[in-house]
Amino acid sequence: INLTTLDFNQIVTLLLVLSVAASLSGFIAGLLGVGGGIIMVPALYYAFGKLGYEEDLIMHMAIGTSLAIIIPTSIVSALSHMKYKAVDFNLVKTFGVSVVIGILIGTIVATNSKTPQLLLMFSFFAFCVGVFFIFFRDKAGSKKKKVPNVFKNLYGIFMGFMSVPLGIGAGSLGVPFLKTIGYSINVAIGTSATIGIVNAVCGAISMALSGIIFFNVSAPFSVGFINIAGFLVFVPITMIFAPIGAKITHSINKNLLSKIFGLFLMVISIRAFIEYLKF
Repeated sequence: INLTTLDFNQIVTLLLVLSVAASLSGFIAGLLGVGGGIIMVPALYYAFGKLGYEEDLIMHMAIGTSLAIIIPTSIVSALSHMKYKAVDFNLVKTFGVSVVIGILIGTIVATNSKTPQLLLMFSFFAFCVGVFFIFFRDKAGSKKKKVPNVFKNLYGIFMGFMSVPLGIGAGSLGVPFLKTIGYSINVAIGTSATIGIVNAVCGAISMALSGIIFFNVSAPFSVGFINIAGFLVFVPITMIFAPIGAKITHSINKNLLSKIFGLFLMVISIRAFIEYLKF
């Protein structure tokens, strides 16, 4: 990477793109309980590409950095939801250990995958979440269903496993699941944000360590697969916007919002697929 090849305008543009993406992902993290990673990963991928990082590393760096950024965002989002008594701590305990197991498996898969494979996974996932938000979010379960703990643990492993190759928090997978088994949308969001703390801490540590130990990553301003510069731009902005989103969640009709967000994810999915086709 050679930062001197970037002129002042390009650096300003990059910072603006990252700042807008950070505002959006923080706000959406609080509002919809989706961790923000689903917006951060494409933004970071774009930024690292512009900064001239090796193609083989870009997606891994975007994923690792996204997971690191989700740590403070999830904490702020979870604390905001706790004020509204919208966190079910029994569920957090049930999912905790299984999520960690899933993350360890997910790290092995992510670090041994190439950028095109990760892009394709991300594109497919963003598309599925978009479909959920447009068509199914408000139709999901209305009555609480008795779900055996074994099934919850298996889903926890799945959540942890998927979060690392995709660079997302627990929300994108946690909210649909909890809504389907009959939890109110507010509790689903608040609980997912809290599970997301465990998810992001373990995921970020595993991506940092695997980048250092197994891949000897020596990209500037980075610790393993986590880029400190991206982290420093995103964190303060997402921390400001996450509580705003969480506050609004408890006072607006989310039906239209779900559909707009779903369409937005469709666009992100198509963009990621176009990137995949370029390889």
